[in-house]
Amino acid sequence: MNKVVLKITKEIDMKNNVKYFLCAILIVLLISPAVMAGNKQRLGQAGAPELLINPWAGSSGWGQASVGNVSGLDALYLNVAGSAFINKTNIGYSNTNWLVGTDISINSMGLVQKVGDAGALGVYVMSMDLGEIETTTTENPEGGMGTFNPKYSTIGISYAKEFSNSIYGGVVLKIVSGGISDLKTTGVAIDAGIQYVTGSQRQVHFGITLRNVGPTMKYTGDGMSFRGTVPPHGVDMTVEHRSAEFELPTQVKIGLAYDFNFGVGQRLTVAGAFTSNSFSKDQYHLGLEYDFKNILLLRGGYVYEDGINPLEDDYDTRTTVFTGPTAGASVRVPLNKENGSVFSIDYSYRDTNPFMGVHTIGARIIL
Repeated sequence: MNKVVLKITKEIDMKNNVKYFLCAILIVLLISPAVMAGNKQRLGQAGAPELLINPWAGSSGWGQASVGNVSGLDALYLNVAGSAFINKTNIGYSNTNWLVGTDISINSMGLVQKVGDAGALGVYVMSMDLGEIETTTTENPEGGMGTFNPKYSTIGISYAKEFSNSIYGGVVLKIVSGGISDLKTTGVAIDAGIQYVTGSQRQVHFGITLRNVGPTMKYTGDGMSFRGTVPPHGVDMTVEHRSAEFELPTQVKIGLAYDFNFGVGQRLTVAGAFTSNSFSKDQYHLGLEYDFKNILLLRGGYVYEDGINPLEDDYDTRTTVFTGPTAGASVRVPLNKENGSVFSIDYSYRDTNPFMGVHTIGARIIL
C-alpha cells in the first residue's frame, strides 16, 4: 500500500514539475518578443552598459555559456535561479582589469545565504572605476584644469527558490548609479530566471533568464547647466540643458548544458547559450568545464556574434572589442571534508583586440 501511495505521489510531483516548467517557459515566450525587437539600427542607443559586464571569473571563463547550470555567486549576474543550488553560504570578491591599457578596474563583492529549506538570499556590489580623465572645456581644450574620475556602481539584492526537485527560479532587484561630481544618474532594473534539471544523474540542465528590465534613465545635476547672457537686455542667467532619457540594455539568455561524469570526482560539462540583445548584436556562446575532484577546474569558451571572423582580419566587420575566445581556471582548497566547504581562487581571461584583454581574479568561500 505504501509503495502504491509513493508511486502516485511521485507521479503527481512529476506532473506538477512539468506544469510549473511549461508555465515558466510560456511566460518568458510571451515577454520575449518585445525584448527581441532589437535590430542593427538600435546599436549603441542604450545606456548603463555596465549592466552587461560579468564581474565573476567562474562564468566568464567559459564564455558565459553556463546559463543553464550556473550556481552560487556567478548566478547573481548570469541566471539568478542558480543561486538556489548553494548548500549554506557563498561569499566572494573579484577584481577585473578591464581592457588592459585603459586603467579601468572593477571590484565586486557578493554573498549568497541559504534561507529555510529551499530559498536563498543574495546581495552583491559592483563598482567600476574609470581612472583619472583630464578636464577640458571649450575655452581650455588642452586641459590643464585638473582631472575628474567617473564611477559607476550596481547594487543587487536577489531571492531564489527551489520550487521542486527539478525547477529553480529567482529574481534580482538592481540599483544602478553612475556619473561624475556634478552629473549623476540612478535607476533600477530587474532580472528573472529559471533553471530546469533532469536526467538519471541530474546531468541535463536548461536555463532561461530575462535581464535588465526597467524604466528609462537620464543624467541630472549642475553639469547640465551653464552661465549665459540672455538678450536683448544682457541679463546673466543659469541655463540648463535637457538631458535625453535612455533605455536599459535588456536581453534574453537561453542555455543548455550536459554533464559527462567520469569515474569518481571527474566531470566534463559541455554548455551552449544564446543571447538576444535589444540594443546590440545577438550572441552565441559555447563552453567547456573540466572538474577534477572539485580541486582543479579548467574552463574554455567562445562567444560569437555577426562580424567576428577568427580566420582573417575582421576590423571591417567586427563591432565589438571582444574577439571571441575565453579561458579560466579555479583552484579549490578543502576547508572541511565532512561538509564539503572549500576556499577557491578563480581566474578568467577574455581576448580583445585592440587592448590586451580582460583579466579577472577572485577568491571565494563555499560552505
